[in-house]
Amino acid sequence: MGEMVFMSGLPALLASCAHFCGVASLTQALSPIVNAVAAPAVSAVSASMTLPLIAGTTAGTLMFSNTPLLLPAGSSEPEIAFNGHFMAITSLGWLFPFGTQLWTGDFGSTPNLQGPIDSALTKAGYAVVFGGGDADVDLGSTGTLHATTLVIPVNKPFRAAQISVAAITCQGANSSSFDISSCTAQIIDFAGNDRPWITSDGARVYISYHDSKNSSLIRVQRSDDEGFTWTRVGDAITGAGPTTGSATFNNTAGPIVADPVSHNVYSIFASGEVGILKAKTTDFNNIFVSRSTDAGKHWTPVLVFAGPLLSTNANVFPAVAVDPANGNVYATWSNASGAGTNVYFSHSADAGASWSAPVIVNIAPANTAVFPWIAAHSGAVDVVYYGTTDANVAGAAWNVYLAQTTDNGASFTQSLVSKKPNHVGVICTEGTACAPGTRNLLDLLEVGIDPTKELAAVVYVNDTLTKDGLGNPLPQTVLAQQQ
Repeated sequence: MGEMVFMSGLPALLASCAHFCGVASLTQALSPIVNAVAAPAVSAVSASMTLPLIAGTTAGTLMFSNTPLLLPAGSSEPEIAFNGHFMAITSLGWLFPFGTQLWTGDFGSTPNLQGPIDSALTKAGYAVVFGGGDADVDLGSTGTLHATTLVIPVNKPFRAAQISVAAITCQGANSSSFDISSCTAQIIDFAGNDRPWITSDGARVYISYHDSKNSSLIRVQRSDDEGFTWTRVGDAITGAGPTTGSATFNNTAGPIVADPVSHNVYSIFASGEVGILKAKTTDFNNIFVSRSTDAGKHWTPVLVFAGPLLSTNANVFPAVAVDPANGNVYATWSNASGAGTNVYFSHSADAGASWSAPVIVNIAPANTAVFPWIAAHSGAVDVVYYGTTDANVAGAAWNVYLAQTTDNGASFTQSLVSKKPNHVGVICTEGTACAPGTRNLLDLLEVGIDPTKELAAVVYVNDTLTKDGLGNPLPQTVLAQQQ
């Protein structure tokens, strides 16, 4: 993909370029040179596939309040997690001094800004550690907040840096006296990484991330003590025999999710083709969900979706969720082909061993849909995405939509989340190869479900609310809560 340089802040350079980015160094103070690496394709245990069907989606009537979480320096690419009615939101600071911002609060309220959660990271021998490259957040059943962020330690001569994965543990996050200064933060991998994700199962915590410098494997680390110490376990895309070996350096890593009932762990990724096309495209037309039944030591990837040749699922991250009430596993992704750009859905009723025929979720006015995310609880599954009536072209007006199913995808209702368009124009997924203004939303939005009220909370980005000092759109995180 060529070299990368800073655009409008650290997120514009780094956030979520996991599907094809690696890092060589940072030079000239804050100006990094990033070598994009064609990410790995992984083949795995294949399931028999059928052509995707159109889900029975109809217009929905869910209502949402929309609360902008405005910051002077803006923010983008938000994440959300729940523990009971308590929620935690992280988002990447858009302008200097960057950092991963944290808000906490009860569902139904405006959350409190706690500040940059990764600003206190230090490492002996480094001049400074910049945070806010990527982030993910989890609220454990024990009441501990877990977060992972992509950070950049810079050496003291200020001539080189390495994109690294950080783990952050905050006990008592739901206390009224919570202060992020009490959090424990550490860097757990300096190998040149990208797009970390985090999940927990009791006191056991998992972080997955893309090794984007050397192998492009999906690395997994596990902590058995709430995130204070970490150990490398198995890689989520290995162990599938000759099929794995025939398709490396070609994947996009989605989130990792732990099932608190079965204690299985799931990691989703998109991958490309084997054979003559290996490492020659970054289209990633296949979707796999990899499952571990032994706390991350070994993984079995299962094919969920085989997209049309040269179609792409890099729009951007595929996502996976587990319903803790019944153990069902759900996957979503956005596929772009000659037939259009649509959000797909599949489910597994046997702990990820097999998957249902994929169905298309979105309907008009969301004729083109990207950036899907998914959450599940007590039989209800919510899928969110950015949608527009037009193709992904200049002048396209985008809104946020939530599609809900209570029958494992046999039918959906699609409701409008945002009151007004949150972005106008192209949404680019090509990292820093994107034209200015087309990457303001970065690469994801998220949905969570309050398990006490069974209502959804969506965090997304709106770049129409404020402007920076030069008059450019300044992205801001918005919290939408179901009424």
